[in-house]
Amino acid sequence: METSLSNCLHVNNYLSQECEKELLSRIQEGDVKAFGQMYAIYSPRLYANILKLVKSVTITEELLQDTFQRIWEHRQNIDTGKSFKSYIFTIAKNLVCDYFNKASRQRILERYLQAEGEKSAGKVEQQLEEKESGIILEKAVQQLPPQRKLVYTLCKIEGRSYEDVSKMLGISVSTISDHIVKATKSIKVYYQSNELAFRTIIITFILSQL
Repeated sequence: METSLSNCLHVNNYLSQECEKELLSRIQEGDVKAFGQMYAIYSPRLYANILKLVKSVTITEELLQDTFQRIWEHRQNIDTGKSFKSYIFTIAKNLVCDYFNKASRQRILERYLQAEGEKSAGKVEQQLEEKESGIILEKAVQQLPPQRKLVYTLCKIEGRSYEDVSKMLGISVSTISDHIVKATKSIKVYYQSNELAFRTIIITFILSQL
């Protein structure tokens, strides 16, 4: 028997635990109407949070749809005994993180291609070093935990202030600072461990041009 949605809304227009469990069970059974009800409840808050991060209505709408698409496609894996709010917001945050990672890779490539066109052939070594440094940085950032990776991308690659990122992610400035310190340390270690291998590639390439 379906419970009236209006009787289920709890604090801040979220569902009570009992009603949410019932709605999720119906979604797992393929109930499109129940899925639509869940969309109506969570999409406004998700939309606002994503928009704060990506600053683009178009990208926000795409990421919002991707979030609910993943929910629907993996509905059988939903644990009705755990907080669905945490589950869906984590999916959205991971998609935002993936978006920023893809965008940062594109910017690194564009910067390299621009530099490549402006430099003369006599600066091959410098070009390769910059390219490989960018590759190392990209790979080093990919190794970071999701939350730390998102904080580092927003602060260091997007150039946003600690205060802005603190408000966006709902965490303190001191936590942001801690993430940056630890991320920088991890990236430095990764760079040092891979620099020798890339240096060998650079030397081999230069020698092949002689």
